[in-house]
Amino acid sequence: MVHQHGDGVDIPQEHKMQHLGSWLPHDHRVQHDWLSKRIKHVDTHTATPLIPVLQEFKELIEGNSRIYMYFTQMWDEVPLKKPYYNDPTGKRQIRDYRHMLDVLNHIFTQAPQWNDCAFGVGMVGVPMVSVFDYVMATPSGHAAFLDPEVNKMVKKILMEWGRFLQSPQSAEVLTTESNGWFSSHGKSDLMEVANAPCETSHAFEDMYVCDPSAKHYGYTSWDEFFTRPLRPSIRPIASPSDASIIANACESMPYQLSHNCALRAQFWIKAQPYSILDMLASDPLAAQFANSTVYQAFLSALSYHRWHSPVSGRVVKAYVAEGTYFSEPLFRSSTTKGASKRDSKMDFEDDNDAVAGCYAINTSGLRVSQSYLSALATRAIIFIQSDNAAIGLMAFIGVGMDEVSTCDITVQAGQHVEKGAQLGMFHFGGSSHCLLFREGVAVEGFPEMGRACNVPVRSRLAVVKG
Repeated sequence: MVHQHGDGVDIPQEHKMQHLGSWLPHDHRVQHDWLSKRIKHVDTHTATPLIPVLQEFKELIEGNSRIYMYFTQMWDEVPLKKPYYNDPTGKRQIRDYRHMLDVLNHIFTQAPQWNDCAFGVGMVGVPMVSVFDYVMATPSGHAAFLDPEVNKMVKKILMEWGRFLQSPQSAEVLTTESNGWFSSHGKSDLMEVANAPCETSHAFEDMYVCDPSAKHYGYTSWDEFFTRPLRPSIRPIASPSDASIIANACESMPYQLSHNCALRAQFWIKAQPYSILDMLASDPLAAQFANSTVYQAFLSALSYHRWHSPVSGRVVKAYVAEGTYFSEPLFRSSTTKGASKRDSKMDFEDDNDAVAGCYAINTSGLRVSQSYLSALATRAIIFIQSDNAAIGLMAFIGVGMDEVSTCDITVQAGQHVEKGAQLGMFHFGGSSHCLLFREGVAVEGFPEMGRACNVPVRSRLAVVKG
């Protein structure tokens, strides 16, 4: 049973949240319980001085009138009603930026871990999202997390968080205790996700490079565990000598396939069309991808986080485009007061939220924001000139999400890569990736969208005719 997904667990409908990739538990009570424990610790212990980077964040908020307004109003804009005001046990959640900073200060002393509570077991893989969960979707939160100065500060905070996750102290959650990654439920969930694509029954040590006899399975930090390599024979390369076969770049679940994607589109509207120029950060090569085919797939929090080349060819360009970290689209309600909730495509809490012309918190959040993130979030962009002339120039985009936005490219321009070779990885997790094929490339045979498990990395993803 995958506790993180909620499969086979009786979750009351009002507490069930579908989170792509299971970066947060599907039982919202588990997430609330996790956050409540951190809040209780902060509220019942002597105040700890903010770490330097959070003190700098506080000074930015209080020293800039615009940003002060955003971070004051965003908490006021969260409705004072369930489920926003209290968690399922009646405990008060975060309500202002000072409390937010104190909770972040505490969170930064621990790596992500499993939470065992009365409602069930789950893992909060993106702790900062739990803090910003509702305020990201308020008008002021939307403005704040698009603000260049805020994003510059957030990057500094995430770099500090990243340094901790690469430290020996962060490995303390790699244990067999109930909140550890090698607990019975943790390891079971990890291996259910890993074994599902090929219907195997491998043990963790058979699937991943590790030393089960060593402390923490030989991993010296939480990040080293999260970027763990697969054993070489586990994911063979699809038809290595056949250049018409596209290999899957990431161990991931198909999200969306779109054809004839416009060079420029309004990616922030509800339909979220792909906007190629924005996805490719206005790169001069972007014009070649007008009317292209885009395949996007989502990475699981419990899975493998390295990227591999879908084709053999020459790396033309490889760089990281800086972007947002906690921005999600601000949707207007599509229903009017008194209209049926079923008439809305988005998951607003109730009809009182859906007054025509008003913004409402969309509890679908990042689940319905992946196309939007592909144009705005920090992302790795790699152009590859395929050895197969029927493919020609193609592009890989590794899209970061929230605090898992660190994109590490391990190839460079001019380098020739073989199909299936490593291109890079997400540190501290990941979000999604996109493959772009130019107009006229006859690519077909992609996996079914919405399938229940990942497509194995380096396996056959599609085929190119011609």
